[in-house]
Amino acid sequence: MRKRPKRQGDNIFEYMDNAFFSKNLIKGKIAQIIFEQMFREQGEYTVIPFGYENILPEIFPQRNNFEGAQKAIDNIRNAPDYTLISAKKEKVYLVEVKYRKELNIEEIKKIAEKQIQRWSPSCIFVATKDGFYFDLCSGILRNNKISKLSEKTINKELQLKYQGLLNEFEQK
Repeated sequence: MRKRPKRQGDNIFEYMDNAFFSKNLIKGKIAQIIFEQMFREQGEYTVIPFGYENILPEIFPQRNNFEGAQKAIDNIRNAPDYTLISAKKEKVYLVEVKYRKELNIEEIKKIAEKQIQRWSPSCIFVATKDGFYFDLCSGILRNNKISKLSEKTINKELQLKYQGLLNEFEQK
């Protein structure tokens, strides 16, 4: 009798790792969609997807065709998820979006440190079950905290609306 080849998922630990990875990937995408929709709906910003998911598919197939492609790809892999441009065209923010079940400031500071090395100035937006956080990486590192998303940036009603959506997904 021939043994069938081992398939991904035959090992329960592989399956659990894949399920865990997929679940976290989906939560991250939910946080990105909430960020994008909330800022668009507020109407004060132009929201431009900027992360590697949007850029690499165009560059990756050409990676061996031009000089410096691998370095460019490495830089793009670490690119923030969005660019925010204020309606009055006076401010531009590069924003890394994260989902976390609970806010861990030490982890956020590590993300801010990495972010500020390559992309300065940049911000971090964190969606949690308890609320939204948004701050400049330099402010996070200087103040040892990330600020709650200001109602001047996104009004309370919109924050509550999108917090409710986020929490619906968290319960499932």
